[in-house]
Amino acid sequence: MINLAARDIKHTLGKFLVTAMGVGMLLGLVLVMIGVYRGMMVEAEILLNDISADIWIVQEDTLGPFAESSRVHEDLKNIIRAVQGIEKSEAMTFQNIQLPRKDKSVLAFAVGYDIHGAINPINPKRLVKGRNLKNDHYEIVVTDSTGFKLGEEIKLGRNYYKVVGITSKTVSSGGDPLVYISLKDAQELQFLYSNKEIQNDEARGIKNSESYRANAIIATIKSGFDIEKVAADIRKWQHKNVYTAKEQSDILTKNLIEKSAQQIGLFTAILVVVSTIIIALIIYTMTLEKMKVISIMKLMGLPNSLIIEMIVKETLLLGIFAFIFGNIFSHLIYDKFPKLVVLQIPDAWILFGVVIIASILASFVGVKKVISADPAAAIGG
Repeated sequence: MINLAARDIKHTLGKFLVTAMGVGMLLGLVLVMIGVYRGMMVEAEILLNDISADIWIVQEDTLGPFAESSRVHEDLKNIIRAVQGIEKSEAMTFQNIQLPRKDKSVLAFAVGYDIHGAINPINPKRLVKGRNLKNDHYEIVVTDSTGFKLGEEIKLGRNYYKVVGITSKTVSSGGDPLVYISLKDAQELQFLYSNKEIQNDEARGIKNSESYRANAIIATIKSGFDIEKVAADIRKWQHKNVYTAKEQSDILTKNLIEKSAQQIGLFTAILVVVSTIIIALIIYTMTLEKMKVISIMKLMGLPNSLIIEMIVKETLLLGIFAFIFGNIFSHLIYDKFPKLVVLQIPDAWILFGVVIIASILASFVGVKKVISADPAAAIGG
């Protein structure tokens, strides 16, 4: 039997391909939006995975430094280290800072850690140039995306910091580049007041003790000990909030990324609906253009089922070609986005299923027009 869909598409091949490319660009944006969400999930866990802590001890009644302000005493790390089941513990600070450049400042997320401690947040696999921090003061390791080079000096606060190392693909949960400084420098940047402020506080009888604070104490658990039990003991006796690595990951992915995920999900759904409407309008227009031909077919005795099959096949082919163009388009542009975009094959297959369903639904518009076509219109001219 003659394949009517193939013959009709061949007759208007250029128009069909251009239309598929247009719809494909929309579907490509859908894939990119899904990739942005995947990228956010990956970025949220980069720092957590690099630190590889089993538990996070933070200020009581807070969610920790990634969600809200948290301050604990630095020497708490010594108390935590003495808890049964703890292998090692260190104090760390986390803060947003501006890295001044000649053209414009760069917003970064600074991690302060004890360079002589047992836990180093710098993943050696990500260190592409230079070295780790060796001195307690005035050294900094930056991410390559900041644009700074080895040996450059960056003014932070009242001091200059020399770039001694460069990492790659290290970002915070918010997508900002990570930089690493010593704990003492980080405490000075975050907690130490200016000389005038200290004088004013002393005149009021207030003594500044903030310089020996940290944002969190991180610790690892000895083999054979139950993480939940060790965390419960610290909560009970130290009056601090304690989160396991999984709980800290949930805070980042659920509490902080949830709204962004909802926005991306809504935008993705809108794009899919718009794509479906566009496909429906295109099929409707294509059906209108050949209504006279369809009327002749019906006058010749061709059953509605055969003509409907043609419309459905054309719609499905349009959806399939649009999906192919969409994949090509998304892979061409995804690395141009400022945030990480992760394209995964399962997401593409799910979108393919959605496109097929959307195409079938869109074909109903043309099918309805075919059913209502009057064979007598073929005679009217």
